[in-house]
Amino acid sequence: GQGVVIGKRVEMTALRADGTEFPVELAITRIPGDGPPSFTGYLRDITNRKQAEERLRRSESFLAEGQRLSLTGSFSWHLATDAITWSDQVYRIFEFDPALPVTLERIRTRVHPDDLPLFADVIDRARSNGAGFEYEQRLLMLDGSVKYLHVVAHAVGGLEFIGAVQDVTERRRAQEELDRARSELTHVTRVTSLGTLAASIAHEVNQPLSGIVTNASTCLRMLAAEPPNLDGARETARRTIRDGHRAAEVVARLRALFTRKEMVAESVDLNAATREVITLTASELRRGGVVVREELADGLPAVTGDRVQLHQVILNLLLNATDAMLGVNDRTREIVVRTRFDEGGVCVSVQDSGVGFAPEDRDRLFEAFYTT
Repeated sequence: GQGVVIGKRVEMTALRADGTEFPVELAITRIPGDGPPSFTGYLRDITNRKQAEERLRRSESFLAEGQRLSLTGSFSWHLATDAITWSDQVYRIFEFDPALPVTLERIRTRVHPDDLPLFADVIDRARSNGAGFEYEQRLLMLDGSVKYLHVVAHAVGGLEFIGAVQDVTERRRAQEELDRARSELTHVTRVTSLGTLAASIAHEVNQPLSGIVTNASTCLRMLAAEPPNLDGARETARRTIRDGHRAAEVVARLRALFTRKEMVAESVDLNAATREVITLTASELRRGGVVVREELADGLPAVTGDRVQLHQVILNLLLNATDAMLGVNDRTREIVVRTRFDEGGVCVSVQDSGVGFAPEDRDRLFEAFYTT
């Protein structure tokens, strides 16, 4: 009269007459009364329910995997109770223990201190007008790293917000690197176009210089006269000073145009920096019919320096090497880029198969803007 299945619903697999299996739910209850025990059994086909559960499980699995791959999590926030529900991906983004409840105060502990006013403003406006919101904020993690988030939510019935949180850290860093590369390439382009500006620069500088020479000659003639024309000499001296200032302003503008003021020292992987420049100049090298061979040493120690300036130096060497091979048609136009650890330092070299330079140019190789 007793058994583990009495009064319970038990799921099991049943077998049809044709040999196919299907899921069923069995419920057995005892019929009260005298005499031998009597029981009633109910057998229900739960195929449709199991299929629906499987579809739901797969859907949840696809959603969870999609959120993990896209670094996007979902959340709900009830205004009346401040109850917050997160998907697993949001827990991973914030690096919180899923076993602990989520509260606004707990979220604040992760928000970057500089973004706390923004976070408070978003919460206040959401409470006051019940409208959806969209904003970007930073998280300061326990290890000191910073994450960038894009948060968007819409109101449901005025009592709840349903939204999504996406970790856009890698995208943000990639965009910053791209912007920096574009900025440096623009700067280098300005420098390398100096040859086309030479005529206008000479004109800019020659104008005040010619004025200085003319005024000085006039001043000397006025002083040599009998009697000396002191008033005229003073006026020409003033014009000489004026033209001297004009020349100084021209030089200052040129220096500002072709000199970067800021210097940022950081740890730099020279191999990585070299590969970055080669990638940036790949199209230019291809147009010149140049083949680049990399011989980058393994295990190079990091160096401390300005990554931007290192990029500029390597870029100039590559472009100069390309220019040196423009007239080469009887052999492969090849550039060999090498790095090595040399006498306590890290060295990068760029070697081309071009025409080289004449001995008379050796003493001028390192003059600013001098070129063959």
